[in-house]
Amino acid sequence: MSKEQLIKELFNFRGKTALITGGGTGLGRIVTETLSKFGANVIIVSRKENNIVKMTNELLSTKPDGFVQGITADLSQEHEIIKLVSNVKDITGSIDILVNNSGVSWGAELGSFPYSAWSKVLSVNVTGLFHLTQSLIPLIKRNASVENPSKIVNIGSVMGLSPYGDGAYSYAASKSAVHHLTRILAKELAKERITVNAFAPGPFESKMTQFAMNSEQQRESIANSVPLGRIGNYNDIVAATLLVCGSGGNYMTGAIIPIDGGLHVTTGPEIFEESKNLLSN
Repeated sequence: MSKEQLIKELFNFRGKTALITGGGTGLGRIVTETLSKFGANVIIVSRKENNIVKMTNELLSTKPDGFVQGITADLSQEHEIIKLVSNVKDITGSIDILVNNSGVSWGAELGSFPYSAWSKVLSVNVTGLFHLTQSLIPLIKRNASVENPSKIVNIGSVMGLSPYGDGAYSYAASKSAVHHLTRILAKELAKERITVNAFAPGPFESKMTQFAMNSEQQRESIANSVPLGRIGNYNDIVAATLLVCGSGGNYMTGAIIPIDGGLHVTTGPEIFEESKNLLSN
């Protein structure tokens, strides 16, 4: 097989239909752009209509091979999810790729973290993600096969892998739940020839992290806390998307993929380091 044929086989999404929640901003935007550039039909879901209009117009200006559609929906509301699924069925009879990216966060100090911040965050990040996914399974499994499974990708977080609180208690707990749901669904949907994986990103520049990345000094400080010495960038998400959503991910399911520069493997100080230093002195 030639290099060109191999690339086409691994990264060709023509004829595939992808639905991306939160697909107009942040990491969801990168996923949307990537799948569209490589030929997929994309359905962008967002709570804010202006995000959908802007993203749709930008993609259409590139004259993509696939269609571009946008739907507004608030995934914290059951009736909105029901309406969204109905609208999706009017657009397409099948979904080959579902990317659950929509998410919200809340930060406050321990002792003053509000009760309402739990239902607000979990209703979108966990309840909405799960209910939308189960509602779309009939469409997702329609084109699925042993050789070409359909794909579900959930966007988790390094905060769901390691005990990073940073005042975002409900967010961190919700992302840990997303990771666990990913594994459960991977087990249950394998028989339907659907893979289920999750990204666990570290720090990337987005609307959600803007509060901590307003200056070069802040960005440098965050980069210094990452073992690999930088904040995540556009191509980090592009590459992961092409792998997991493309045929390279056909034999991968139940994986929580850290895209975090090594943050998930950091711990406290080495246990025996100080003792060894004492001996050497």
